[in-house]
Amino acid sequence: MKIAVIGAGAMGGATVEGLIKGTQFKNEDITVADPSEAVIKKFAKTGVSVTTDNKLAAESADIVCVVVKPWLVERVLTDIKPELDPKKQLLIVIAAGVSSECIKGWLGDNCPPLFLVIPNIAIAEMASMTFIAACGDVAQDQTERVKAIFDEMGTTLLTDEQHLAAGTTLASCGIAYAMRYIRAASEGGVELGFKADDAKQIVMQTMKGAVELLEASGLHPEAAIDLVTTPGGVTIKGLNEMEHAGFTSAVIRGLKAGLK
Repeated sequence: MKIAVIGAGAMGGATVEGLIKGTQFKNEDITVADPSEAVIKKFAKTGVSVTTDNKLAAESADIVCVVVKPWLVERVLTDIKPELDPKKQLLIVIAAGVSSECIKGWLGDNCPPLFLVIPNIAIAEMASMTFIAACGDVAQDQTERVKAIFDEMGTTLLTDEQHLAAGTTLASCGIAYAMRYIRAASEGGVELGFKADDAKQIVMQTMKGAVELLEASGLHPEAAIDLVTTPGGVTIKGLNEMEHAGFTSAVIRGLKAGLK
């Protein structure tokens, strides 16, 4: 089984890094297509096949994964359209806001079984939250094949196309929101007297601990908060100050803004 990743920018490059670390494909069965010579040279050192020719990458792959900016999807798909084979290939498109209707319109009868996928950049570290939408007439074993690829690189959720935008803002954009909290808390740590690197490490480990605790216990976040919030204590004072500043409301408004 061979896979081609067309577009190795931030998201595409992260996806390739995840594929290389995984066991679903041998390195020699991964092809990376990108116009940047620097990108090509970087991945050539890992033993994957590289090319600047999208058509060449597409024609030799069992799974074609297009990972480019949304406004480039039509151009790339139109370019590789003659090389696609609906009977032998699967097509994965990773591009926020590009509909299956548009993709099928651009490719016509040359459109292979189609999956719209939204991961986040943690896919490079096998820790993505990835949303997968099978579009149209897709067989169960094909869905299972695609899910298995992304399962190895984090956690996946099979959903419908209508929920991909929400998934994008909650997890793909959401990883940036989480990093913004890390930055803010780290700066607070410096004001409290810690060195910048120490403050960042403290905050990251605290977030990691919160996630692992919730995963292990199955507790609702508010129930877990109650475990460390004593009456009149410093935790409740800090939480209330954050809420006075609109913490929860700001998070929800930020998430909803991503849908506009």
